Amino acid sequence: MTSERPSARVDFDRPSSARVFDALMGGKDNYEADRAAVREILAIAPEAPAMAREVRQWLVRAVRYLTERLGVDQFLDLGSGLPTVENTHQVAQKYNPEAHVVYVDNDPVVQAHGRALLVDNDFTHISGSDLLRPGETLADVRRFIDLDRPVGLVLCSVVHHIADLEQARQVVKSYVGALAPGSYLILLHQHDPDDGSEAAGVATALERRFSGTGLDTRYRTRAEIASFFDGLDLLEPGLTAPHLWWPDGPRLAPLTPVNWTSLGGVARIP
Repeated sequence: MTSERPSARVDFDRPSSARVFDALMGGKDNYEADRAAVREILAIAPEAPAMAREVRQWLVRAVRYLTERLGVDQFLDLGSGLPTVENTHQVAQKYNPEAHVVYVDNDPVVQAHGRALLVDNDFTHISGSDLLRPGETLADVRRFIDLDRPVGLVLCSVVHHIADLEQARQVVKSYVGALAPGSYLILLHQHDPDDGSEAAGVATALERRFSGTGLDTRYRTRAEIASFFDGLDLLEPGLTAPHLWWPDGPRLAPLTPVNWTSLGGVARIP
């Protein structure tokens, strides 16, 4: 089901972060501008598609943990991107068929594909709100989830697209502050190790290359990313690279520098 809001016109000549991620994941819901951006990413970080899958697998494990182990039955996924495999609602509803999930994304392509995917799912909804306007977004999603009960707030690969750090902190704080105690924040952010390593070089190169393109991404330090969790109770194993957050088994693929350019964590809202 969807929230009836007007969709913006699709600009086929400019890449979007949602469609670029879809292309990295091997999806088909993207255009030449998005594929051109992917080629430029690959020139700097050839392992980027594998890292996109690492991010998705991290999200799957986090949502599964909250649903199966902690009993969370409501999720608000901000800047959700295009439907791929193992979306938030598919994972949550595998363990609780009546778990409610609201996706928020103002990309018109995301909205169109979401409507088609979710037409028969009464427990999953799409809002076309702008996540940078928390008041409006929260007012819209209240129709579908009860904010007076615990919610899993998902901000996966989203906050790093907010260029100003103070604005990014305020956006996260606005959503966290609107949720009931016992809710959880699931957040993953692009990371600059800032240590002269090859990973730091990759982070710097990617940030510089896409500055001003509409794909602007801030690779922040560990301390800056940790600040989004201020006042919250981080669950073990804390703020880590995605592959270190409760992996499902022994690692078989070799690590590369790009594996260290993201940090994610899950925290309880007291």
